[in-house]
Amino acid sequence: MFEALSERLESAWKTLRGQDKISEANIQEALREVRRALLEADVNLQVVQAFIEEVRTSALGAEVLAGVRPDQQFIKIVHDQLVDVMGATNAPLAEAKQPPTVILMAGLQGTGKTTATAKLALHLRKQGQTALLVATDVYRPAAIDQLVTLGQQIDVPVFELGADANPVEIARQGLAAAREQKVDTVIVDTAGRLQIDPEMMAELANIKKAIQPDETLLVVDAMTGQEAANLTHTFHDEIGITGAILTKMDGDTRGGAALSIRQISGQPIKFVGVGEKVEALQPFYPDRMASRILGMGDVLTLVEKAQEELDIADAEKMQQKILAAEFDFTDFLKQMRLLKRMGSLGGIMKLIPGMNKISSDQLQEGETKLKQTEAMINSMTKEERRNPQLLANSPSRRRRIAKGSGYALDDVSKLVTEFQRMRSMMQQMGQGQMPQMSPAGGGNFGGGGRSGGWQGSGMGKKKKTKKRKGFGDL
Repeated sequence: MFEALSERLESAWKTLRGQDKISEANIQEALREVRRALLEADVNLQVVQAFIEEVRTSALGAEVLAGVRPDQQFIKIVHDQLVDVMGATNAPLAEAKQPPTVILMAGLQGTGKTTATAKLALHLRKQGQTALLVATDVYRPAAIDQLVTLGQQIDVPVFELGADANPVEIARQGLAAAREQKVDTVIVDTAGRLQIDPEMMAELANIKKAIQPDETLLVVDAMTGQEAANLTHTFHDEIGITGAILTKMDGDTRGGAALSIRQISGQPIKFVGVGEKVEALQPFYPDRMASRILGMGDVLTLVEKAQEELDIADAEKMQQKILAAEFDFTDFLKQMRLLKRMGSLGGIMKLIPGMNKISSDQLQEGETKLKQTEAMINSMTKEERRNPQLLANSPSRRRRIAKGSGYALDDVSKLVTEFQRMRSMMQQMGQGQMPQMSPAGGGNFGGGGRSGGWQGSGMGKKKKTKKRKGFGDL
């Protein structure tokens, strides 16, 4: 997401490079580029106009700082304005004084509302809270079954009375069951329509009146662009919402919804859906999103993803293995699977500062090489995984692995060579030494290419980060 917007904003910075300060004369072209970038990202026109005026005022009134270039100063101003437009700070979920906290989920059909309901329940469960899902969508075929299946997947119970019951009565009895079971949060999934109609709004209003929710969250599809902001505004006027969940932010979206919702509707984005998996829901932080838009990465989200998946005891053992040069193919396979659980390679790379320039082709090549590497490791015996030197010394073993994995002998040989080299580098870095860099084109774990080179050299850097920060290795 935001790739096109980031590229266009890069053009704005370029117009100010080489200038000694920001002035009325040289800022016009930069502002034009920013305006064009936002409009192409499908940001609401009203929001764009206000945004540009605020950036102009701030830029011309900014104090000239020693050692800071005009383009750097302008980036900071745009960043701060992006944060302000999206709501300045994270808007956490409300919490009832007396449990359970009641959350009402609303939205049009096809926005991913039922899946978002389950994702939110899983998010709360990870925080140590208990939850109960209530299925009131009696109109869409299999909607109740879908929620029940998702509930089983995330180990959260679902209250349902079947497709013949009245939605208001289901919600009322579901809340009563939640109180009886003493759960922390009850999340009510409601029916949607293809478009806003009086019948849907009336039913939502009746359910809301019956259960008196602490949160009424509208689930909106980021793919609808600025229309998502108008939809949020309409729902708020009709039934009164407290926030939005923006789904499908991992798709081919231009980002306009994220920049428009707060300004047009007055309601905050509380969560964003960043994938189809039930774990793919993140709290919305305007400052982190602004950093992503400007290609600065999002280290805090990356750290949180790692913390969710890592076992501290395992991380400490891995650190000792690295320092002793005992890191083997079994460990490497474990790290690869950890990376998969954290999300796609592309999604992870976008969170790393400076990695926004990696092309889709390079990311795809990296994904392919990871799969190739995993196939070759899976064709090794346990002893070969534990002792890579066996493979280095035995061409016949490498031939067997090549045949078993479906790849060439050269690919297996490169994997073994680069793994040994990487292990040596990691040991040197763990001991505070500057490692010997591999020749150009190395570090690919099964083939050439720039994206593969990241895999070879990056592993050591992650390990050292783990050692400093204590949140583990990636």
